[in-house]
Amino acid sequence: MAALLVGSVSAMADGIHNLKVKDIQGNEKALVDFKGKALLIVNVASECGLTPQYEGLEALYKKYSEKGLVVLGFPCNQFGSQEPGSNTEIQQFCKKNYGVSFPMFSKIEVNGSGRHPLYKELAGEGSPFPGNIGWNFAKFLVGKDGKVMKRFEPSTDPESDEVVKAIEAALK
Repeated sequence: MAALLVGSVSAMADGIHNLKVKDIQGNEKALVDFKGKALLIVNVASECGLTPQYEGLEALYKKYSEKGLVVLGFPCNQFGSQEPGSNTEIQQFCKKNYGVSFPMFSKIEVNGSGRHPLYKELAGEGSPFPGNIGWNFAKFLVGKDGKVMKRFEPSTDPESDEVVKAIEAALK
């Protein structure tokens, strides 16, 4: 029993780093690969009024990637069916229309009974920012240690002062 408890505490201590996800090509990716980096994790959609935020997300990635920021995009079709395409179609759309070079992942669910384990960690009961995701382009800033630092609502522009200041603080 003690070993089980230690394992649980250890997993919590690593934040999201103990999780695995599938990249947009369907390959398994361990989030521990991002340990030591600040992450801006965003549930994205291609047919949303907020889709132009891809431009700001890409600008942040280009500006801060050498300092240790990685933007991670997780397509989600739960809000108004605004991400109906296949992973291949999503990837092509993002590259063609917004020049997205930051890592994109396979479509997931961010709310409900099918909520992906990543979003259970980001917005579940144990998160410092619990609660359902309200819409596409909700943003979570995760520190280098894998712990959730900040949550930004979908309407918050990725290049807003609030987001930029939080990213710069996470990179120190």
